[in-house]
Amino acid sequence: MAVGKNKRKPKKGAKKKIVDPFSRKEWYDVRAPSLFKNSYVGKTFVNQTAGKVLASDSLKGRVFKVSLADLNKDEDRSYRIIKLIAEDIQGNQVLTNFHGMTFTTDKVKSLVRKWQSLIEGVVEVKTNDGYVVRLFCIGFTKKRVNHKKSNCYAQTSQIKQIRKKMVDIMTREAVTVDLKNLFQKFISESISKQIENECQGIYPLQNVYIRKCKVLKKPKFDAYKLSEMHTEIAAKEDTGAPVAPVQSTPTED
Repeated sequence: MAVGKNKRKPKKGAKKKIVDPFSRKEWYDVRAPSLFKNSYVGKTFVNQTAGKVLASDSLKGRVFKVSLADLNKDEDRSYRIIKLIAEDIQGNQVLTNFHGMTFTTDKVKSLVRKWQSLIEGVVEVKTNDGYVVRLFCIGFTKKRVNHKKSNCYAQTSQIKQIRKKMVDIMTREAVTVDLKNLFQKFISESISKQIENECQGIYPLQNVYIRKCKVLKKPKFDAYKLSEMHTEIAAKEDTGAPVAPVQSTPTED
């Protein structure tokens, strides 16, 4: 081996220049549909546009999980998680659409108890605006009036009837509305209340919820429909009526 200096070998004292990774980031505001009281979700960042890689392309398809308590300012609904997906970028605003809904794990576990039957129903339906969604319903039996047994188990035939009722009601309610109105029904618990009322004749139910919703297929992207979903009627701030100036009356000496 020839004795000499290796010119390709880096110097011992040379240090790699440390660059702050956040110096190359851009920040965007995430907006939820106008269905909720609070449309501002938060902020998200992405690498700046470099060459052919656009920042907007990196943002599209990003999924955000937000608690309904933050969106509707209602702490009692904190167990429901809404999934929003970024579909369009306007300036520094990220416009999102509905991507799914689920329950927190602790809420589902708190519902499961002994001495009762758990009944679940699953169905795939297509909304009238072209979205294919899979809905999951959960319900539990409860004791009838003057019930003497310590448990309230339903028979297999009753469970099958209740499950069929769940599937029929979910299909009927989802087919006639668009995706936005379907999520409105989830928030208001109207479908679960209807299931509970119609199943009273078979076996009394309690804690009936649409616990999960998955968006399986979407129609072709329509920017006009998305912007319609985000339009908000700006409520005029009540500043009160203008006060008339007080006219000073001349005083007699």
